[in-house]
Amino acid sequence: MSAVINAKGSCLCGNVHVSVQQQNANIGVCHCSMCRNWTGGPFVGVDCGTDVKFTGAQSISIFKSSDWAERGFCNVCGTHLFYRFIDCQTHIMPAGLFDDDSSFEMDHQIFIDEKPTYYDFANNTNNMTGEQVFAAYASAGE
Repeated sequence: MSAVINAKGSCLCGNVHVSVQQQNANIGVCHCSMCRNWTGGPFVGVDCGTDVKFTGAQSISIFKSSDWAERGFCNVCGTHLFYRFIDCQTHIMPAGLFDDDSSFEMDHQIFIDEKPTYYDFANNTNNMTGEQVFAAYASAGE
């Protein structure tokens, strides 16, 4: 895994700033219906682990979107800040949130079976269906 050390970013209005100790440089795209509803398109995310610090926490609202995850956003400007797994506190954050995206490489897409027909990415990526995603995470937790 290639990593970006000490990544920084902020929401659109600047009320929330984020600092990530170590972030995966591999970008993933989620095509599930929930992510598309949340973002208005596919969610382009980067795994930022658990060592994530926010300033401006008073401007962060959190929505529990499933039994296992919650989504955070700036309650002033609406910028999406994170998709966070509740149990392990791992943050998947929008790639566009960060100041420097020069190290990012899109290498995987999930819920490819839910991707609408009106867009496609040219990148050669590892693609997983929703069933494959749930199977992979279920076996990883055993």
